Amino acid sequence: MSILRSIPRLAGLLLALVALPTLAFAQATPIPNRVDGYGTPAATAPSPPNPSNHGETEVNILSSYYAQDGDHGAVEGGRGTQQLTDFTPTIILNVPLDSVTRLSANLGMDYYASASTDRIDQVLSSPSSSDTRYHLDLGLSRQLADKRTTVGLGGGFSKEYDYLSGNITASWAHASADGNRELSVAAQAFFDRATVILPEELRVNGRREDGTDTRQSYNLSLVYSQVLSQRLQAAVSTELVAQNGLLSTPFHRVYFKETGGALGSAKTELLPRQRYKYPVGLRLNYYATDLVQLRGYYRFYNDNFGITAHTLELETPVKVTPFFVLYPFYRYHTQTAARYFAPYLEHSITDTYFTSDYDLASFAANKFGLGLRYSPVYGIGRFKTPFGGRVAKFKALDVRYAYYRQSVGLTASLLSADLSFTMP
Repeated sequence: MSILRSIPRLAGLLLALVALPTLAFAQATPIPNRVDGYGTPAATAPSPPNPSNHGETEVNILSSYYAQDGDHGAVEGGRGTQQLTDFTPTIILNVPLDSVTRLSANLGMDYYASASTDRIDQVLSSPSSSDTRYHLDLGLSRQLADKRTTVGLGGGFSKEYDYLSGNITASWAHASADGNRELSVAAQAFFDRATVILPEELRVNGRREDGTDTRQSYNLSLVYSQVLSQRLQAAVSTELVAQNGLLSTPFHRVYFKETGGALGSAKTELLPRQRYKYPVGLRLNYYATDLVQLRGYYRFYNDNFGITAHTLELETPVKVTPFFVLYPFYRYHTQTAARYFAPYLEHSITDTYFTSDYDLASFAANKFGLGLRYSPVYGIGRFKTPFGGRVAKFKALDVRYAYYRQSVGLTASLLSADLSFTMP
């Protein structure tokens, strides 16, 4: 039941393909951290895979478990439970086709159980209580003859009960001759179709589904990176987003001060059908010593809904041994409320647009956690594969825990793991 509209998207649950990240189509931004609302930063897209590294197929097996709770559920008009759990297994393949060309594939699913969306029907354990999203993204990248330019094309789809989304992507990256500077450009387009599901008491003739609606989203990402010194690297980025179509969630109720909270007095959330986002970010990586790094990130966000947001991140990887790294991290996020937001019973029936979704509220949030990475030079272990008896090598294991808390009461925990290995 619209998992990507109701689930917080935690940065780092999925990795990127080619030069572009896997995209959560519901908000049409790369892997947004939905618990931080609409002004939160997307996950930083990693550099494209190096096509000259053609000797091995790279495989990542990822999984995560996410749990949250709160008392501002949008399904019940800004009150009620926000309890939700999400399990996310994903497989990412990066396959060399020749010395300059690579094929990437990202296959995964999200399975969630939500006490919040269970209230669409006002009946516990209804069909809305859980859902599964499936997604597949494919990409092709190629290094050009100058050895400094990489281009990429890709596409994919995502499917769940009430959403179907397709996307196409294109990317271009060019490095300077000395390798100290790089400019990358990525364009993404999403074409989504949603089944309109209304709250039980607002349905016409008892029909649970009320037709379909569409949304188109277009992203343009620009990143310029620069080596400033032997120890300091910087990158400036922006990701411009334009959306058109269904931006409301039809099963989100809104209650008005003139009519109170009686059954049947609600309306469905209504937001404008166009939205524009204007984020700008600055990232700094400082190699303090051979054992300690400092990674900082600041992002300013603004959109035509009236949200202004600031996000500050800090990560400090510490090399405990040559093969074992601990990386504590912290993120602070603050945002203003959208002009269309008001809490339960504070909207007026004269309002043109209205929502009580606390993703659009004013709040501050803190997230902190710890990651552990183990990556021996010769790998963790080896095993034979069913593909011609080839031997695969486990390269690294990454485990990460994060705790998150909003000033409006929502709390969440995330446990994730990434096992990477290669095959010749």
